Parts: sequence; structure tokens; C-alpha cells
Amino acid sequence: MRLSGGRGRNVKSLRLAAVGAVTLVLAGPAPALERLVFTVQGNDDLEQSLRNASLVAQAEAEEVTDPAELLAAARADYGRLVGALYAEGRYGGVISIKVDGREADAISPLAQLGRIGTISITVQPGPVYRFSRADIGPLAPETTLPDGYAVGEDARSGVIRDAAGVSIDAWRAVGYAKADIASQDVVAQHGDNRIASAIGVAPGPRVTFGDLILTGELTVRPERLRAIAGFPSGEVFDPDELDSVERRLRRTQVFSSVALVESDRLGPGDTMDVEADLVAFPPRRIGFGAEISSVDGATLTGYWLHRNLLGGAERFRVDAAVSGLGGQGGTDYSLGTRFERPATFSPENTAFVEARLERLNEPDFTSDTGTVGAGILRYVNDDLELEYGLAYRFSRVDDATGRTDYSLLTAPLAATYDTREEPLDAKSGLFLDLTATPFYGLNPQTGDGARLTYDARTYLSFGAEDRFTVAGRVQGGSIVGADLLSVPNDYRFYSGGGGTVRGQAYQSLDVTLPGGIESGGGSFVGLSGELRAGITDNIGAVAFYDYGIVGRDSFPSADSDSHAGAGLGLRYLTPIGPIRLDVAAPVSGGGSGVEVYIGIGQAF
Repeated sequence: MRLSGGRGRNVKSLRLAAVGAVTLVLAGPAPALERLVFTVQGNDDLEQSLRNASLVAQAEAEEVTDPAELLAAARADYGRLVGALYAEGRYGGVISIKVDGREADAISPLAQLGRIGTISITVQPGPVYRFSRADIGPLAPETTLPDGYAVGEDARSGVIRDAAGVSIDAWRAVGYAKADIASQDVVAQHGDNRIASAIGVAPGPRVTFGDLILTGELTVRPERLRAIAGFPSGEVFDPDELDSVERRLRRTQVFSSVALVESDRLGPGDTMDVEADLVAFPPRRIGFGAEISSVDGATLTGYWLHRNLLGGAERFRVDAAVSGLGGQGGTDYSLGTRFERPATFSPENTAFVEARLERLNEPDFTSDTGTVGAGILRYVNDDLELEYGLAYRFSRVDDATGRTDYSLLTAPLAATYDTREEPLDAKSGLFLDLTATPFYGLNPQTGDGARLTYDARTYLSFGAEDRFTVAGRVQGGSIVGADLLSVPNDYRFYSGGGGTVRGQAYQSLDVTLPGGIESGGGSFVGLSGELRAGITDNIGAVAFYDYGIVGRDSFPSADSDSHAGAGLGLRYLTPIGPIRLDVAAPVSGGGSGVEVYIGIGQAF
């Protein structure tokens, strides 16, 4: 960027070079900066943004003690504060930075300063400059420039950069991968407080993708890497396609780093190769988890994972869990395995085979269940996943009606839409999970029908730095087409406990069948609301209310039983997510006492 026509009072701020890297470190301890005087003349509104740009202000906050480091920060602040003024459209500013009364740029960086008492920063911002000219071109079709890049608008330096970046991105989006800025002519007209900006763009040739060059830690076979990447060789360049290639490679979770680098030179026919530099994770991983509730008891989980079992980015995972330890129900056990193969039939498909054994000791029943199945997980886009397949399920159940064997063939279908930026501590976005599991009974005791479930969560944050968050959740399910007694007990719906209504006993809400038999229902609807507040950077508080209703039929009716619970909680933020402590009590629908829940991550 070229600036011309500068006035004398602004020369100092525009001619500064970078601070030298060599400083003399003094022997022995030195006192921290005693006082920083920061003055913005005539415009207090700019002070905070200028302070944010100042290394001296940062050094004061960090209680820096080294005089040489303080001097280096002061000398660097000329350029940083000039840049901050340019970002506000002020090109005629004057900056003075004095270290104990001496202008900082007049002090040698090698000076041996015994102490620094006061640093005074004085900024005369000058007037806001506006565009007298705002030209750029040629532009790709349908290019939308920033609204601020126009004659008469404030000439903020960021707007000029944005206009240049948008123009390049627009050309790249239609295949011109080597589009670049050919010329820049930005002139400050100080007499009129104006900026004349003219930017020339060189689109270059239209480019097609060449080859994907694999480098780095090639722990996955090259032919499998290419299948997973889905690199579009021979197609017109599209930056979104490059993003998709990178996302597919990362999604395998084999690589800790995936860097795609476009070749500097074009090949014959304006083709462009892309280099994929890969860094692999260790192939094996083991993990553990724990959660405790005075209602549900303790839950212990663990898993073992191999990220690249057969050398083609195949994932094999074994999960084990023990839950209900010391809870109001019995102790449950589960063991499951899942094998996944990415890029099956399509780069966006992951095929899987899974098996699971489970023993449930619930208040109303005990069951032993085995499931085997296979299917496809399809990644539609960054936010939406679909999963479908076939499975066989057998369960032996002991309850008040006696022992029943259920044998059924299922065709599960699931869709998950997730735009949360941080699932364990979401402040915005939407989560939606829908499942439909048609089933066909293979023995007389098992009926035909479908089990439907849904789980929707949304978040709204407000206040300084989004310290307050309102979170809402609606969940539920229905059994359709089959009598309640002809489906496995764990297909039926209950309410109560940490996953549904906190403050109520685990699975305390069910339905009563003829003969006085207690059983899960044919439908469930649960509502939850939370107000989360950040008290400090690491500690938060939560107030919550949960409601649940369970119906005998496929949809709850007006006479279906319901209950509710409410409480307060604390959150302690850690690098792996917030540690959750909730204390809840019943509000309606019976129940008594206070229940405590401890876990990692927000409740939803």
C-alpha cells in the first residue's frame, strides 16, 4: 500500500521501522513499570481500541519487570497505534510515546536503563478520512464488495483489505485459482481528509485440478487415502472442493494435521497439483469417563480404539460401561464393538458393522439383550449426518408378567443436525436428532411397528462476552403400530433421572397396565430449560426446570401422568469441558428429597 501527500506533523508516525530484535538483558531484578499514562486527545471513544493494540498496555497488565522489554514494547507501539488509527479511518494522527520524559524512538534499543518509572502515550487521532475514490477491478461475476468500500464512506484500512480479499475469493470461486492483486494505489489527500483507493486485480487463467501429491506420515495406504479424499482431478478448481478434501481426511481421525498446499506453478493445460502434508496420530487410544448421581448412581465408561486397523483408515472401537452403581435401580452392564470403513461406495460414506451385549437391571424389569447390525453413515454436509442400516435384536426380559423372549429385525434410520460450536458447553446453535426404527417381529411374542424418537436443543447467549445463556430442550418418542406388551421393555419410555427430569427418582414415571403391572409407556415428552450465567472466567451458575409426561399410547393424552423437577447448579470450566454439579428437587407429580448430579459437560 502506498501513501503520499503526508503533512509534516504526521511524518514521525509514518516513517518508523520495525524494532530491532537485539536487546540488552540487565543483570539482577528490576522493578515493574510504575505508571502508564494513556491519553487520547479529543476522542475518548478510541481509547479502548488503542489500548488493545498497545504492547505497553499489555506489558503493564502482565506486570513486566524487564526495562529492556518495556522499551522494546514502547518502540513497537508507534507502528501498532498507527495501524489502529488507520483501522478507524484516521490517517492524520500524531503519536508520542515518552519513556521517563524521552521520546521512545530516540532511545537506543541497546540502552542500559536501570529502571522505568513512567511511560506516557499521547495520541492525537486526527479527523476521519473518507473515500474520494473506491475503485477495484476487474471483478468476477456476482462479486459483492463490502458496503463500506464506496465513495463518501469512512476509509477504514480494514475495508480496503476486505475489498481486495473479496475480489480474490470471488475469482477463485469460479475457477481462477491464481487470482491476485496486480496493483494498489492508495493515496491520502490530507488537505481534504480523503483517501483515493484504486486496486487492480489480475484473475489469471481458469484452472483445473491436477494430481493430489501425498507427503508426510503416510500410515494409510495411498490408494485408500485417495479414495477417502475424493480429490476431483480434472474438474474446474473450486476452493470448496479443497475444503471438502481436507474435511474428509480429518474426519478419519487418523491424522492430527492435514495441510493442503496449492502448487505455485501451473502444469500443462493450466492444471494445478495440490500437496497434502499429513501428520498421523498414534494409532491406538484408550479413554475413561465417570458420572455420578444420587438418583441414577455412578456410571463408569471406558473404550479402546484403533484408528487404522487394516491400513486403510478403518476404525475399530470397543466400549464398555457399568452404570447404576449405588443407584435406585440395579446395576447395568454393556459391551459393544464397532468397525468403520470410510469411503465405502462414496467419499462421504462410512460403512459400519457393530455388535452389542447389554444387561439391564431396571426397577420394573431385568433384560439381557444382544444386537448385531450393519449400515452406512453418510455425511451430507458439515452439519448434517444420516445413518441407516439393518440389525437383528434379541432380548430376554423378566418382569411382572414373567419371562418373555423378543426377537426382531430392525431397519434403523437416524438424522443428526448439529450447528453447536462446542457440544459440551454450547452457547449458540441448534442440535436436532431424529430416529425412526421400524421393526418386524420374528417370533409370536414380538409385534411389528416402529419406534420414533426426537431430541431438539437450542441456545441463546447475551450480555458481555455472552456470559448468559438460555438453553432449551424438547425430547420424546413414540411406539407406533405395535401393542406395548409386544415390544421389548427397553423400547418403552420412562421419565425421571439425570437424562430426563432431574429431582425425580430414576424411571419413576411410567404407566400402569391392566392387572396393576408397572411398565414403560408407549410415548414420552420431556421439556427442559436452563439459564446459565458466568460468574468468573472459570465458574458458572445454572438454574433449571425439567418436565416429563409418559403416555400409555403412541401419544400422551390429557390424563397421562406427568412430573417436574427444578434446581440449581454450579459449573467449573476445564480444558475438557465444564464439570457439572446439579442439585434438584421435585416440583410436581410426587417424589421427595433432594437429588445430586455430577458429570462433565452441560446437562444438554
